[in-house]
This record gives sequence, C-alpha cells and structure tokens, in this order.
Amino acid sequence: MRTRREIETAFASRDVLDQVDSFYLVGIGGAGMSGIARMLAQRGHRVRGTDSSLSPAVQGLRSEGIEVVVGHTGDFIEPGDAVVLTDAIDLNSSPEVSAAQSLGCPLFRRSQALGWLLKDKRLVAVTGSHGKTTTTGMTGSGLRAAGLDPTIVVGADVPEFGGPVVEGRSEWAVIEACEAYDSLRDFDPEIIVLTNLEMDHVDFHGDWEGLKSSVLAFVRRARVLLYCEEDPGAREIAAEAGVAARPYSLGDARSRVPGRHNQLNAQAALEVAREVGADPKLAGAAIATFTGAERRLQRLGQARGVTVYDDYAHHPTEIVASIEALRPEASKGRLIVVFQPHLYSRTQPLVEEFAQALSLADVVVLTDIYPARETPVPGVSSLRIVESASAPCHYVPQRRLLPRFVAGVVRQGDLVVGMGAGDISEFAPEFLLELGREGLRVAVVCGGDSAEREVSIHSGLAVESALRAKGHEVFRIDVSELLLGGRDVGRLVGPSRPDVCFLAVHGTNAEDGAVQGLLELLHVAYTGSGIGASALAMDKDKAKSAFRAASIPVPQGFLVWSPDDLKDDVMERLGAQGWVVKPNAQGSTVGLSFVERSGDLTNAVESALRYGTGALVEEWVRGTEVSVPVLGDRALPVVEIVPSSGTYDFASKYTPGATEEVCPARISPEETAKCQEYALRAHRALGCEGCTRTDMIVAPGRIVVLETNTLPGMTPTSLVPRSALAAGMSFEDLCEWMVQDAARKAPKATA
Repeated sequence: MRTRREIETAFASRDVLDQVDSFYLVGIGGAGMSGIARMLAQRGHRVRGTDSSLSPAVQGLRSEGIEVVVGHTGDFIEPGDAVVLTDAIDLNSSPEVSAAQSLGCPLFRRSQALGWLLKDKRLVAVTGSHGKTTTTGMTGSGLRAAGLDPTIVVGADVPEFGGPVVEGRSEWAVIEACEAYDSLRDFDPEIIVLTNLEMDHVDFHGDWEGLKSSVLAFVRRARVLLYCEEDPGAREIAAEAGVAARPYSLGDARSRVPGRHNQLNAQAALEVAREVGADPKLAGAAIATFTGAERRLQRLGQARGVTVYDDYAHHPTEIVASIEALRPEASKGRLIVVFQPHLYSRTQPLVEEFAQALSLADVVVLTDIYPARETPVPGVSSLRIVESASAPCHYVPQRRLLPRFVAGVVRQGDLVVGMGAGDISEFAPEFLLELGREGLRVAVVCGGDSAEREVSIHSGLAVESALRAKGHEVFRIDVSELLLGGRDVGRLVGPSRPDVCFLAVHGTNAEDGAVQGLLELLHVAYTGSGIGASALAMDKDKAKSAFRAASIPVPQGFLVWSPDDLKDDVMERLGAQGWVVKPNAQGSTVGLSFVERSGDLTNAVESALRYGTGALVEEWVRGTEVSVPVLGDRALPVVEIVPSSGTYDFASKYTPGATEEVCPARISPEETAKCQEYALRAHRALGCEGCTRTDMIVAPGRIVVLETNTLPGMTPTSLVPRSALAAGMSFEDLCEWMVQDAARKAPKATA
C-alpha cells in the first residue's frame, strides 16, 4: 500500500536504526509485525505498539511483557522512538504518523526493520508471486533438521515453528521476501529462491517491466539465484539476472502438503539445503513431513460430514493450484470455494481470469472485494466475476452472512474451502461453528418503548415459560434496553444467534415494522408479519383503505392532524350517535376515547395526538365487540369482549376482571362465519403472516372491521390464547406453532 514517492521521502534510512533503542510498532498484531516485535525484544530493545483490535496475537504479545495499546492513537509515542509501520498504514490519516512527525521520530517500514535485524546473517530470501510462505517454511524446516539452526521469518504462523518466527543461533537466516511495494530493496540476500513471477500489484508496479525491474534489482544483489524452470516469468528473470542462476523442477523432493505446486516448493527447499551444504537426506525428510503454514491449504476440521479448509490463494494462478490440490480429497462430494477478491486494483484487470479459475470448482460463493486501503473503483465488483463464471456461482455481498449461507447449501461429503487474502480468514472457523449448531434457539423479544411496554414484558415472560416447556433453548431480550442501553448485540449474531425471534412486543416501534426491519438486517427469522404488512396494519387509516379495496366493511371516519380539522359538515356525515377517537398509529386501545357529545371531541383529539401525529375519528358503531384470531390460513373461534364499563378502552383491556371474554362469541352461526371470513380477508388484504387478531363490531344487520393487530397480546389469558384453547390448542402449542411457522418461512439457500 505504498507509493514510490512515499518510499523515497517518508522513511528514514535503515542505517538510522543503529542509533535507536526504543521501537514503536503500528499494526503490531499482524503476523509479520508481531514477529518483528519479538525479535527486537529478544535483542534487548524497548518495544511497544498499537493495533486495531484485541486479537489473540495482541494478547500473546502482552503476556510476553510487550506493551500494546488497542485502538490507533499517537498518544503513546515518545521522543526517540523509531516508529515502524506496516505497509497497510496510511501515512496521511494515521494518528501515529502525525504524532511521530510532530515529535521528530523517524519512520520505518517493516521490511527495513527486518532487513536491519538480519544484516549480519547469511540470508536466504524466498520471493515470487506465489508459494513464498510455504517454500520459506519448508526451507527453514529442512535447514533446522540438518542442524544449521537458522533464524526463520515467515509471513504467517507455522504450527511446526510455534509462530511466524524462529530465532536461530547460526549465521544463516531464511525469510519470506514479498515483491509487493519494492520491500525487496531492504534485504541483503546471499541466496534467492524465485518460485515464479507474473504480473501482480499493478497499483504499485504498473506493468510487467516495472515489476521485473524491481525483482531484477533484488536478484542482482545475491550470489546465486535458484529459480523454477517451469515458470516463464522466473526464466525471464534468470536470463537477465547477471548472477549464477540455477534452475529447479520436479525431482527427488517429497511433500505432504497437497498439490503439484507444493511438490515444486519442496524441491526448491531441498535445493537450498544442497546449496548451503546441509545434509540433503536430513533436510529432505523434514521437508517431506512439513505440515504447512497457517491458511496455506490448511485443513481446519470436519463437521456434519463436511470437510473444511482455509487457504490464502488470492490470484487466479493460486486459485487453480489450490483447487487442483484439493480435488482428490473432494471425490466423495462437491468442492465448494468461498472466495473473497483482494483489492480493486488486482481484481479489475483479472475479472475473466478469476472467473475461469473459480469455475474449476463445483460450486462458487463470492463475497465483496476486500479493499484494504483502497477506495472502491466504479464498475469493479465481485458480481462481475459471478456473471462470468461457468460454474454454479452465488453472490453474498456481506461476508458475515457466508457461514449461514454455505451451511444451507452443503451436503454430506462436500469439501468447503474459504479462500482469499482479506478477512475471509474468519470464514472457515466460523463456518465450522455454524455447522455445529444444533436444536432450535429462540429469543423472546419484549419490552420496547411504546405505551404497551409493560404489557409486552408480561407477554414475553409467558411465552418464554411456554417455549421452555416445549424443550427449546430460550432467552429473553428487552429490545429497547438492548439498543438504547448500548448493550452487546452479540447474542443476535454469529453462531450463538437465535434461529427465531418470537416477537412479544406491542405498539409503536414494534407492530409497525421497526423491530422487523432490525431483524431483517440481522437476517434472523421472526414471528408474525413482515415489515410492509406490519407498517400498513399499524396505520389505521391506510389499513381501512386496504380493507375497503378488498370489500371489507369498515366504520365511516377520517384522519385529523389537529382539533382545527374537525368540521361541522364532516361530523354531521358520521351521524349523531357518537364518535370513537384514537391515535392513527398505536396499539388497539392506547389513547382511545368514546365521545357522545360533540363538545368533547376537541379534548379527545388532543388526547389521541399525544401518542402520534394523526388521530382517527370514526362513527361509534354500537353492538357486540368481537375479535377473531387468524393462524396462517385458518380463522380461530370468535371471542366476544364484554367490558363492565360498556366501553373497551385501555383500562378495560388490561385491568384484571374489568372485561369478560366469552369464547365462542354469543352471536349467530351466520355472524360467526362472516366474522371469520372478514378476519381471513383482512389478514390477506394487508399481506399478513403468522398470527393476527382482527377486531370487529357486530351490530344489528351490520358487521364492521375496526383493525388488525399483527402482534396481539400473548399471556395465557389474552384473546388469541383464549380462542386457541377453545379450538383445542394449548398456550404452549400455540407458541410452538408460531415458532415453527417463523422457522419455515426463514430463507433457505440452495445450490
């Protein structure tokens, strides 16, 4: 991530490090930088640093006495510090760079610090477009086994070494030397291994000639070049190197790391052993048993009959090599590649090559490009690779959704490999956890911030108890406390997330689609209706319009925004038998007023407007109030509501003993059938799902629908449970039906 101008002007000369004793490393938690930190500390230098997160690497450094600050800040840099940066650090925005410049502290690249640390060693440098990490590890392993005790610096953790660095006591060192951003200039090699070379890092080198010039300058500093005879780029470098150049190809080296390309890497390591005078039998035996480096065709495990690998391949050539290496193990199922492109500048010129390489897999899943420090480039997207691939290919833009998506498409016997150089490294471990999920987890969502918060908590407690009785793993979430209280939302994401959220919330920011929208963003299934139906049902005026369009009778009425909207001529059209005034977007009885005298209408409207920006004024249809629950595609028995006060307001609804509920309702069979028909039609007209409850008035010669509740109360004595019980369904069975209905509607991946 460096420009040539930055390299030439922003960083001090490597020799300045001879005068430094205190080092501050920015990005210290990375595999490369953590190794540098340990090497500096072992040599007695003062070492501190900063990283963006509290990773296992950071925790390990802290346990070894190295001070690490989490969160990028320049506050801890002191005069006299040498500030060492990874190439991912932006010089223009980094607070550490700003602090260093203000304090007069010199800046250095990681490669400069490593080159300085190894300046007195006889250096074997492994470079090339692909295979550097594995070849470095194999070479180091071979030389160790042959008794040379080299210092080894690899760009990834090597399980055999216990990390990315081995501190040896001999004169030899083996390092991985990356060709990107001309970091090669900072090393003093005696022997160079060139595994291959093709155009990459176009953002820095620009073209082949630029890349070749950088590599040639490096090669000409060595005594000998060992190069892969099979690779055209390596042959071209060797022809122009001007130093002793010795080719290697497949020979007597063996490797347990899969793939023909790793056989070549093993041969390169064996040739190094011969070049430095090590016993080739001892070195070859170690090379043959080398188990590989982290994320280099690394087998992480198996679950549900699915084998999971993690791989660093991020260039079409590497992808082809990795797929060919894994193909034999995928003989009992499909080879599924989950790939994250790395860098816009790399993806842009190689879209077709990526598509062709990935199409060697049986199934491909792509996620968005990992940008590193780059800004998005218009027209460059993973979707272009998807469109060009010939294999079945799926596009999952948000990487964190990959584990659950892939878990939905795998079959027993499949081999799944997460592939790429960005944070796709998190996929394979998370996918194994996803495969290990068992049972049905349910989060009961209650509380909220509406006027029905207390009622919702009672519903949540009752539902939680019912679902526990059904054997589910259940936990409760107060959604407003979670969000407004700044609590951790980790229980709603990742492998511990719920399979279903049971919505026991009521009123605004609940029944209006708000909570549903949150859960849609989290990709968690939930009970009840979707966002659109919830919002429509909550807006009483719009819901009435939908009912009228479906030929469902409703009371006459109109919407007002202030008491000034009450006009005499309009009021006269509603008749003189009284009015019902209620907030347009609230629970069924919140802010409800029954008005018999026109002089009281102003107060009623003002009361309703305290709960929202609109008030619905309707004719007061006098008759028997009933409610009809709907479960999916069937209407339950009609419940008759008999408030002792004569009007069914908030107090009558929620005060124990204030209202009698009779089920089935004491109305005629014809009226019962019509009420159930209207409830089903209302449910469908609004686009509802799951469980709803539609309230109506049965008047002489007339039935009118008042509204539909998409998240009705769910205590054992609420209207829906009473109706379900009359139909032979216990409260526990009702809750179970709602959970299973939500689980059935959850989106399923197919491949």
